[in-house]
Amino acid sequence: MKKTALTLALAAAAGATQAQTSVTLYGIADAGVSYVSGQEGAKKRVVSGIMEGSRFGFRGNEDLGGGYRTIFTLENRLELDTGSVSNRPASGSQLPARFNSAAALGLPAPLQPAVTQVAGQLGATLGVNLSGNLFDRQAFVGLVTPVGAVLVGRQYTPIYELSATFDTMRTESSLAFGQVATFPPSVEIRTNNALSYRLQTGPWTASTMFVFGEGATTTGRMIGAIAMYRTTAFAVGLGYQTRENEKGEKALTNIAVGASASLGPGTLYAQYVNVKDEHPGGLSPVRAALTPAIGPVFAAAVTNAFSAALVQDANAYHVGYRVITGPHTISASYNRYDDRLARNADVQSYGAVYSYAFSKRTDVNVVVTRFDNSSNAQTAPGQNGFLGGVTTEPGRDSQNVALGIRHRF
Repeated sequence: MKKTALTLALAAAAGATQAQTSVTLYGIADAGVSYVSGQEGAKKRVVSGIMEGSRFGFRGNEDLGGGYRTIFTLENRLELDTGSVSNRPASGSQLPARFNSAAALGLPAPLQPAVTQVAGQLGATLGVNLSGNLFDRQAFVGLVTPVGAVLVGRQYTPIYELSATFDTMRTESSLAFGQVATFPPSVEIRTNNALSYRLQTGPWTASTMFVFGEGATTTGRMIGAIAMYRTTAFAVGLGYQTRENEKGEKALTNIAVGASASLGPGTLYAQYVNVKDEHPGGLSPVRAALTPAIGPVFAAAVTNAFSAALVQDANAYHVGYRVITGPHTISASYNRYDDRLARNADVQSYGAVYSYAFSKRTDVNVVVTRFDNSSNAQTAPGQNGFLGGVTTEPGRDSQNVALGIRHRF
């Protein structure tokens, strides 16, 4: 990391003086060439974020004495291929086929125009940071005390942190655990309006988070907690997280268990995540928009059909092995999203990644991943910095080969 006297620059940007604060400028520049089969359009692309999403950020730290410190993080997303701060999947706004036809949703044919309208609205939301927020990745301030830390702002969720800890790929590349279930998302990665408490003592790490609803504390809330025990020989972790939808109903909920252990020349990783969402959120505005055109009864029928299609009840599994020897890192893993609903849209991925480190800051990476889709699934591989989207049709498999360079500063 490069330490520099950025106090005055940051103060000017924030409109306040940050005297006696140590500030670190840091970032990652990661880009390369990626080939993905099974999708329409360009299969070979220059992309940003193969191993890690490109970014830059500021971290601040002030020692208050007596074991107390103030900290902050402001982290910006950056797309090296375009210079923008947002991206869309290669498949654009295309949704899985089960969302595009009235028949697939169990609706009568005359409602197809309404289905097309709603599918278009949902498809327009596919992507990363489409609103172009300046510090989309992280933005929080905190107080570290002798009995733990309290953080406030946009943060990673507890379940995501636990899953990343026990992911062989550490969320890097198309081989990462979370890539097999990106729409609807099986795990919430980051969240706004979060208040968290974190504690680390010896081998124990624990955190809990409460998320306030937008505009009110009675809807859209989230709570989560994890606990991990880590040594140089092995580690285990357990977590729980649940989110309310805009109606206050229990929505996306996860239970996760992970473990890792030193084995031979490398480390073995494994984890299990239960995914359940019986009341998907975000469809209330859609229903309101449909009502003037087709009436309240049909508007309710269409939005209820989409809600049913977005319901999740699945188990996700991961196992992998990583070996680091000198400048070489070799990783191999297997991931599976086991859909327990009648549609049975199972997805599995497997492959290997090789990294060669020229230095502590710069490495090159080769990724080879295959996605196998069941007859009702059509997930395509993305990378750490972007979503993969979908294949052209259900049941079509997809392969990814990527070559990239990553530099940390």
